[in-house]
Amino acid sequence: MPSISLFLLARPSALLSPPFAIATLASSSRHHRLHLPRRNMASHIIGYPRIGPKRELKFALESFWDGKSNVDDLKKVAADLRTSIWKQMADAGIKYIPSNTFSYYDQMLDTTAMLGAIPLRYGWNGGEIEFETYFSMARGNASVPAMEMTKWFDTNYHYIVPELAPDTKFSYSSHKAVSEYNEAKALGIDTIPVLIGPVTYLLLSKPAKGEDKSFSLLSLLGNVLPVYKEVIAELKSSGASWVQFDEPTLVLDLDSHQLQAFSKAYLELEPSLSGLNVLIETYFADVSSEAYRTITTLSGVSGFGFDLVRGSKTLDLIKSAGFPSGKYLFAGIVDGRNIWANDLAASMKMLNSLEAVVGRDKLVVSTSCSLMHTAVDLVNEDKLDNDIKSWLAFAAQKVFEVNALAKALAGHKDEAFFSANAAAQASRKSSPRVTNEEVQKAASALKGCDHRRATNVRARLDAQQKKLNLPILPTTTIGSFPQTMDLRRVRREHKAKKISEEEYVKSIKEEIGKVVKLQEELDIDVLVHGEPERNDMVEYFGEQLSGFAFTVNGWVQSYGSRCVKPPIIYGDVSRPTAMTVFWSTMAQSMTSRPMKGMLTGPVTILNWSFVRNDQPRFETCYQIALAIKKEVEDLEEAGIKVIQIDEAALREGLPLRKSEQAFYLDWAVHAFRITNCGVKDTTQIHTHMCYSNFNDIIHSIIDMDADVITIENSRSDEKLLSAFRGGIKYSAGIGPGVYDIHSPRIPSMEEIADRIYKMLVVLETNTLWVNPDCGLKTRKYSEVKPALTNMVASAKLLRKQLGSA
Repeated sequence: MPSISLFLLARPSALLSPPFAIATLASSSRHHRLHLPRRNMASHIIGYPRIGPKRELKFALESFWDGKSNVDDLKKVAADLRTSIWKQMADAGIKYIPSNTFSYYDQMLDTTAMLGAIPLRYGWNGGEIEFETYFSMARGNASVPAMEMTKWFDTNYHYIVPELAPDTKFSYSSHKAVSEYNEAKALGIDTIPVLIGPVTYLLLSKPAKGEDKSFSLLSLLGNVLPVYKEVIAELKSSGASWVQFDEPTLVLDLDSHQLQAFSKAYLELEPSLSGLNVLIETYFADVSSEAYRTITTLSGVSGFGFDLVRGSKTLDLIKSAGFPSGKYLFAGIVDGRNIWANDLAASMKMLNSLEAVVGRDKLVVSTSCSLMHTAVDLVNEDKLDNDIKSWLAFAAQKVFEVNALAKALAGHKDEAFFSANAAAQASRKSSPRVTNEEVQKAASALKGCDHRRATNVRARLDAQQKKLNLPILPTTTIGSFPQTMDLRRVRREHKAKKISEEEYVKSIKEEIGKVVKLQEELDIDVLVHGEPERNDMVEYFGEQLSGFAFTVNGWVQSYGSRCVKPPIIYGDVSRPTAMTVFWSTMAQSMTSRPMKGMLTGPVTILNWSFVRNDQPRFETCYQIALAIKKEVEDLEEAGIKVIQIDEAALREGLPLRKSEQAFYLDWAVHAFRITNCGVKDTTQIHTHMCYSNFNDIIHSIIDMDADVITIENSRSDEKLLSAFRGGIKYSAGIGPGVYDIHSPRIPSMEEIADRIYKMLVVLETNTLWVNPDCGLKTRKYSEVKPALTNMVASAKLLRKQLGSA
């Protein structure tokens, strides 16, 4: 197992260009630091990536699931990763090191296991939760579907949503938190065990299927607290001196009843917590003044953590409302959501102002949130441009930034390290590679205009139907088809120049031909080319746009073993040449059926990238929209009649506080409309969204003015349909997913038909599309073929029944 080493300790100075002198300075300061008194150097990490610097956990999980390795092999990889992470933080000088932030799949699922809140369909009969039950909840199995998966706040990470009922029985059923604390302790490392707080757990749960939707999840608070008390008691007996409760729901708009639940929970836990230091951690946004007052008046809590990167108003609140005497402030000033190096000088100014409020001995330097949302280690990036690399800090580097700031606060400032950081900050600001005046001017001109297609959607759909001649309940897929090992090998060899351009094109063309033939045999109505040339739906486009940089191992966990490698948007964005026209027209030439041109929308490219932080996000989004607009127009000119512009991440980017949401939705929807406002009525524009709660933004989705939207529906128990039952009128085409592609389970024809029946109760027959709920990239052909066969058969059965009716 490769060690998760700090980039900052990795290379000799002789090999570095001037911006990288920072590495050597960090290395020398590390050795110096070990001799300094550490009592006042208070540094803290909320959480750390668990997937591994080169996705070691991903490969171990998939090998285990495929039966190629056993449980002991999986556990060894996991233990090696945990050991490496803890030692890394200890060696870097971090005082408050977290444990129980590792997970085999998801931290919310781990909490469900801890509480024994296992849905009945998984046949669990008590005792310690085993892998079979755990992974069945996450992924489903041959007989039962997986639990719902949705986005973790406004990140691209997905969590497994707990399913609770008034009669749910809770019991202490996973001792993972205590086991991992003891595991670290055996290495000589004292950690802070991290638990998802009881109120956040309940607020992020959902009523179990069949339960009244008005059922109050917080009514179960008294039932879950006894389990938390057992966990706390075991941690205390193991020697823990701190415990961290992650309560990120405190940054949401909470009513008085919800805020009272926090007071009730921690007052009831207070006797159990006696003798422990307790940290309540919040992140991702500001807390309201009411939430701030609620938690800072809790007598049994020792410290409070706030995100001061995305929470500038919280900073003002601390200064204006004061901070409770004798309590610790865990100041989240190193960004856990992005990969830009911290501006150390600016952070020190903030820390000095906070020190005046809370005192040096009670001020702890921390990350803004868990570092699991950023890439793991810059040391593994040997192909990044040196200038750009000097501007970056991944999780491993952020660990050092936190401690460097804590050292400076304690009076042990590393002047050379701070000077090198200031030079890198200045280099980025002055770099001519960052700014393109022509692009800036074009994007600025968009702000005062409304970009819409001239004709309403009903008239467009009529014109499109005359051209496409589709049956009722038309079938399609979302875009990607399985990415086989051979296909990935071909792309790798092409990128490494081991095969010629001609050989590469021939291989990809053969793969497209197979996908087209399969879809025709399945009798799917609107086809896709399967995207065999694409590594990732965002990275593929970023590689062809200016202003983007790319990593080799900058992986970030999305869910389970699924990882993404976000591009880095460092400068102004433009499209030098066409990106998809060659492959789309090739695919269309292989069939007489409509072939979708497949694009990723500007909001999704923005939200699934590491975005520059030197200008407003909407300005970058408008730049991307203009680039995609050119591609849409070129596809239309080339004869592509159906163009899908995926906005999978539209909902994900929605700010957590309601007061900020309208502004975001306005520019995000506008950016999508920019991409296709100039196409003909006969060109059908599709979009796709996945795995989020959409009902609260349904009016914005309608305002996007797409001709057809395909949207996740199957794993969320048809929750989307409730919006239409509530009277929402949607005139465009819509395809709520009829089966879950994130599970290997193959749905039956009857199951899919039943889902379509439910849709027809609230949606018009002539607007309903039949499709999976996401792309098929992660599935195997042995799963895809029977699932799509059943999907098409279900659509044909219903067409026949509707025709006879």
